[in-house]
Amino acid sequence: MSEGGASASHARRTAVPETGAAALPEVPEVLEVPGQPAPASRRAGLLVVLILGGLTATPPLAMDMYLPSLPEVTRTLHAPAATVQLTLTACLVGMALGQLVIGPMSDRLGRRRPLLAGLAVYVLATALCAFAPDAEVLVAFRLLQGLAGAAGIVIARAVVRDLYDGVAMARFFSTLMLVSGVAPVVAPLIGGQILRVTDWRGVFVVLTAVGVLLGTLVWARLPETLPPAGRHGGGAGEALGSMRALLADRAFTGYLLAGGFAFAALFAYISASPFVIQEIYGASPQTFSLLFGLNSVGLVVVGQINGKVLVGRVRLDLVLGAGLAVVIVAAAALLLMATGAFGTVGLAPVAAALFVLMSAMGVTLPNTQALALTRTRRHAGSASALLGTSSFLIGAVASPLVGIAGERTAVPMAVVQLVAALVALACFMIMCRPWKASAGAPAGAEGVRN
Repeated sequence: MSEGGASASHARRTAVPETGAAALPEVPEVLEVPGQPAPASRRAGLLVVLILGGLTATPPLAMDMYLPSLPEVTRTLHAPAATVQLTLTACLVGMALGQLVIGPMSDRLGRRRPLLAGLAVYVLATALCAFAPDAEVLVAFRLLQGLAGAAGIVIARAVVRDLYDGVAMARFFSTLMLVSGVAPVVAPLIGGQILRVTDWRGVFVVLTAVGVLLGTLVWARLPETLPPAGRHGGGAGEALGSMRALLADRAFTGYLLAGGFAFAALFAYISASPFVIQEIYGASPQTFSLLFGLNSVGLVVVGQINGKVLVGRVRLDLVLGAGLAVVIVAAAALLLMATGAFGTVGLAPVAAALFVLMSAMGVTLPNTQALALTRTRRHAGSASALLGTSSFLIGAVASPLVGIAGERTAVPMAVVQLVAALVALACFMIMCRPWKASAGAPAGAEGVRN
């Protein structure tokens, strides 16, 4: 990246106001990619948004497209449901651990090289999943897939932090959710249609092709956003030191835990809903896919309301607290329905409660990330790694818990969701102390660290 480009990027970051009801920030102008002709800035900027959206869509693509086939995997590999759910857990654990390595690495080497290497391994691991002979081997390949796929998740967040600050960053995360949110809407629908013509192995073939396409776009069009002057020369010791300093910041850790447990409630839905909707309520894979897509639409729409209406007008900590409260109410309603407190209920009220819970994630997830990343600038890769690792590790714990009582009850799913949401709210209130944030400023903005 040229010095002029770096200066322009810095000017765009520092010119962004921390507060106020400013318009949605312009898409960042793309810097020149070595060996590639300089495109028109508007077109290139939009392309970078799409690429970053594709990178953040790696988890829903790797998991949601696979969800409608979970019952079929259970049958064809002659494995219990709990073992098959471990294929989701392994992918999550891999994504969590991979971020701890790749995030600090991107602070040292820049964003592009670690990202390209991770995508290459991700494509290979995804292809291997299609040939897994049994559930145990599939779990191992999914672990490798998660380790490599972590590159896209952690570096996409770090790139956003390279470009934006404060309220503008929160708006951009909501914009990014519009792009990446297409994945959970489309992925289960595609997965359900793939099962019409082939088996679950064909799902991984399609995922491999998507990975190849995304890797090609990154190589050709994604610029380096971290200039050499902003990189760290230290090794593992400096990376660990920066992570310790971040975790010592009580507010950062509060946002980290709030986001992690909110993600656990989300992943409890992701891992249990195929069995709840298909096995308990008798829906087809295609019906499940439609319901899953509808819930994802709710998440995307609320995310856009968050970015275009709420951010800059309402303090982020107030929006985050309200979102967590809605998740708690929806999870409590699900638990009451699952335990028979309302008598025998059909699919419609359960689907409605799940829709409300998923929609509320449109304000909880982007705002916890933005508020946490606002606490640091120089160690964006390490901060992004800690955010992602905590979310995926906590989510990985939630996966086997939702299947602990078998496939014929939704009580474990509802209990995990309710407990996770309550813990998230407690961490947010106790550690972030939102009532102490200065009026008109996003919580965390007053404590920005270098």
